[in-house]
Amino acid sequence: MKTIYDIQQYLKKFGTFIYLGDRIADLDMMEDEVRELYKAQCMETRDFQSAILLLKQEKQKLMEQR
Repeated sequence: MKTIYDIQQYLKKFGTFIYLGDRIADLDMMEDEVRELYKAQCMETRDFQSAILLLKQEKQKLMEQR
């Protein structure tokens, strides 16, 4: 996974659509969902690591802008 969009598309495969109206809250919810999929062994370790890294980087970037 290379972008937040890739993560969103991956989550959609499992029927998860996330839109809370607040981008940081969206990223937190996506992170929770990714962790749950990994715990359920529905996600490979490499995909999990890249997804978490992307989500954390995006969240940090948004928090710095505020």
